[in-house]
Amino acid sequence: MKLLRYGPAGSERPGVLLDDGRLLDVSAEVDDYGPAFFAGEGVDRVRELIASRGSGLPTVEVDDVRLGPPIARPHKLMCVGLNYADHAAESGQPVPAEPIVFSKATNTIVGPDDEVLLPRGSVKSDWEVELAVVLGATARYLPDEAAAMRTIAGYCISNDVSEREFQLERGGQWVKGKSCETFNPLGPWLVTADEVGDPQRLDLSLALNGTTVQSGNTETMIFGVAHLVWYLSQFMVLEPGDLLNTGTPPGVGMGMEPQRFLQEGDVMELEVAGLGRQRQVCGRA
Repeated sequence: MKLLRYGPAGSERPGVLLDDGRLLDVSAEVDDYGPAFFAGEGVDRVRELIASRGSGLPTVEVDDVRLGPPIARPHKLMCVGLNYADHAAESGQPVPAEPIVFSKATNTIVGPDDEVLLPRGSVKSDWEVELAVVLGATARYLPDEAAAMRTIAGYCISNDVSEREFQLERGGQWVKGKSCETFNPLGPWLVTADEVGDPQRLDLSLALNGTTVQSGNTETMIFGVAHLVWYLSQFMVLEPGDLLNTGTPPGVGMGMEPQRFLQEGDVMELEVAGLGRQRQVCGRA
């Protein structure tokens, strides 16, 4: 099942994209795809709703509407750095012995095709296609990776846009370079875990101005999805609706020779197998 939110920014309505391309509006039955929805077994409720009343729900032409992020603002947005060995190499960093974890401001989340605003004074904004995980249940001191997989509601595409000067040259932690406005396009939809199957078999790519610069597969992650959720649960409580960015494959601008960073007018196009596509044009804050 593909869950999405559509409409003007800040006023999105919940919907479901069916296999035949119809967008069903479920807003009469569901307030939003937020933490309360996931905590209340909302995915199962929507599945039952479609099975019983799908033909009677209003429909919308998906090509005629703006798609927002597929989930409402989560309580936490956690990220994992250097989670592909070849990306660590291009960054000049050793392969980590444990996951490198950092947070990102949740108000960075925007729709999959919304404009990305380069920060004032930025000269080193960079792209990062990633597989994102949405929690569907509380993850607290999970006993093993099998338990971790049972807490996952689904997956979507994330662009973990990063300002490298802010991140690496301005002191402190990475969060400053990760939390600029619009720095986390998400979507176009959340694909439920049952439809994705093995998350470690997904191709992912990013094209800049029509040229593919990132291409990889989640099978080359250093730490897989199940391990990451289990690992984080040993340090913090992950809640329903929380979002986890799982790292990026090689091909970021920072790793190029010479380095290449985003400029106004640049177009980023992202794809993860089975999870759809994104397209963003860069503007200036």
